[in-house]
Amino acid sequence: MSMLSRFADILAANINSLLDKAEDPAKMIDEYLIKARRDLADVKQETASVMAEETRAKRMLDENKAEVAKYQGLAVQALQAGNEGDAKIFLAKKQQLENVGASLETAYAVAHENATKMRQLHDKLTSDIAQLEAKKAAIKAKVSIANTQETVNKYTGTADKFDKVMGEFEKMEQKADKMLDIANAKAELDASPVDEAAAIEAKYQAGMTASVDEELAALKAELGL
Repeated sequence: MSMLSRFADILAANINSLLDKAEDPAKMIDEYLIKARRDLADVKQETASVMAEETRAKRMLDENKAEVAKYQGLAVQALQAGNEGDAKIFLAKKQQLENVGASLETAYAVAHENATKMRQLHDKLTSDIAQLEAKKAAIKAKVSIANTQETVNKYTGTADKFDKVMGEFEKMEQKADKMLDIANAKAELDASPVDEAAAIEAKYQAGMTASVDEELAALKAELGL
């Protein structure tokens, strides 16, 4: 049956394989669920149709069996009434119905097998969807955590780069300090040497600028005059 063959692909689908190939498993789950629910609606409709076909085949078979039983009973009644000719007609009709019944038996067996397969397919797909729905929240949480970890890893790497840059800046700062020390040393060497005698002379000259009157008064005080 072509419909069974078409929907058999749903059972053969490997969800884990699909997720392994997906760059975003959470998005893939949503897409798969949308497809699975759409397929389930088709399967449900087709399953109902196949089950109805099984019911119709069973009803036709049961009706045929009832007709066979009816003409069997009529043949018995005809013989009991001494009407052998009528009995032969009833038996001939019964044989015709039995020949049809053989075909109905075959048709019902096929319809029953198809209905069983479609029901199994429907139940399997329903179960798969329910399981995936239950796993969806956990998978999405893991994806979110993984994405956060990737962000942390990225910024951790950036921090390592900044540490390296800071190390280079420290080296440049040390080099600048060294250059400043050298410049200061050169400036000190380029300065004229200090004349210590001149500095002392200036001090004494400052003291000698006192007025003669002040010196005279001091001398008189010393002498008690």
